[in-house]
Amino acid sequence: MTRLVVVSAGLGVPSSTRLLADRLAAASTAALEEAVEGEVDVRVVELRPLAHALADATLTGFASGDLADVVDAVRRADALIAVTPVFSASYSGLFKMFFDVLEPGVLEGTPVLVAATAGSARHSLVLDHALRPLFSYLHAVVVPTGVFAASEDFGSTADGQLAARVDRAAADLADLVSRSPSKSVRDLSGEFGDTVPFEELLRRV
Repeated sequence: MTRLVVVSAGLGVPSSTRLLADRLAAASTAALEEAVEGEVDVRVVELRPLAHALADATLTGFASGDLADVVDAVRRADALIAVTPVFSASYSGLFKMFFDVLEPGVLEGTPVLVAATAGSARHSLVLDHALRPLFSYLHAVVVPTGVFAASEDFGSTADGQLAARVDRAAADLADLVSRSPSKSVRDLSGEFGDTVPFEELLRRV
């Protein structure tokens, strides 16, 4: 089974970011099912309801509850789709906070399809000046085709350009996943087994 996680950082309800994420998820699922000839497990994650948990994790260094479950899903994912709205010429703060709380190495070698939405096509370079550097820093493998959608792209079927970009990016993602080795997931179950009680640490001071 191929595990695909879709992360959407849209803040509105309804959200054009979530709409683009759903289109990418559908196209990628179809492309992956054909490329890997197997079942695809898709999980779509909205970051909006995780905002408080993300702030807590940023301050404490530990993810808990639903956020910990999402982080574990990303750790186990064979492929990731990451979609953000554009704020102040870059990804949103909520989007960056999520990838800031991931442990180092979680996305190493993972194929990632990047996408963004904004009110104007003038922001389309965000894919190359913000999103690609972020995921390259995290040692992910960024899909060659990124998808940007301005407000006017939704609902416009005149030339099908958005649909064509979505299909092309999905095909690129499926090609990368089909050529990637199976992801080895780091087992964290034993890493906290030998912890020293706090009282004992105080006695040692």
